[in-house]
Amino acid sequence: MDIFLQQLVNGLVLGSIYALVALGYTMVYGILGLINFAHGDICMIGALTALTVAQALAAMGLPPPLVLALAALAAVLVCVALGVSIERVAYRPLRRAPRLAPLITAIGVSVLLQYSAALVWGKQYLSMPEVVKPSAIVWGGVQLTDLQAFIFLLACALMGALLWFIQSSRMGRAMRATEQNPDVAGLMGVNVNHVIAFTFLLGSAVGAIAGMMVVLYYGVGHYFMGFMLGLKAFTAAVLGGIGNVAGAMLGGLLLGVVESLAAGYIGDLTGGVLGSNYRDVFAFLVLIGVLVFRPSGIMGQHTGDRA
Repeated sequence: MDIFLQQLVNGLVLGSIYALVALGYTMVYGILGLINFAHGDICMIGALTALTVAQALAAMGLPPPLVLALAALAAVLVCVALGVSIERVAYRPLRRAPRLAPLITAIGVSVLLQYSAALVWGKQYLSMPEVVKPSAIVWGGVQLTDLQAFIFLLACALMGALLWFIQSSRMGRAMRATEQNPDVAGLMGVNVNHVIAFTFLLGSAVGAIAGMMVVLYYGVGHYFMGFMLGLKAFTAAVLGGIGNVAGAMLGGLLLGVVESLAAGYIGDLTGGVLGSNYRDVFAFLVLIGVLVFRPSGIMGQHTGDRA
């Protein structure tokens, strides 16, 4: 039971990060019907930006909370500018094009961001400075660090705030109207271009925070880290029901738990042959299972294509 609870805690922390990244996929898909495969790499840019700023500020001897706050602010600003620019330059001209065109463009933007990051930061792994020195909290046989608790609580707060914003704010109502039918929303006075640009802005800001959480959690960053992070977050979005914000949150948490439990238990059963090194396999087995047995996801609904 202790092993189960420990893996459950680890999975919820990891899953909360997946859920934040999955929100970017699901919001864009809900409004545009586009799988933005560049979103994981936007998170990577945010992670490396935060890491670089944290290195510079830590060397100046600033207090750790201030270092983290300024690093997060820098990451959000860079990712917001990047996300809005990508929407304006790469996706908006293809809005009326066949669906394959923006999909291929998204893959191209992803590759462009990866190798642009490699030119700026290099291809080596970069270490996050020890701004935070985690201390263990042991409760009932389960070990949890204060860093894990911080990541999980911050992720839950962001998800709750985002869900409230979409359900209750004026812009949130405009986003839901645009999702239902952008042409009718435009006739009702909604500025569809502004709504779509704001969706990219919001997804990129949340993705920047998620990217920073990754480098805090693992202690390293890399120009290719967004690829696997993006695929897993896409899996979480599909699991929960892509286009459904609450579904993306649920899917991310479930995927993190499945990964941790499978890596822990199967690793023990196989003597470590199939363990943490193969945890990615379990995530994609989940994706295959969802696509085969419930393509609409846990909270998704079967809907027809928009006219």
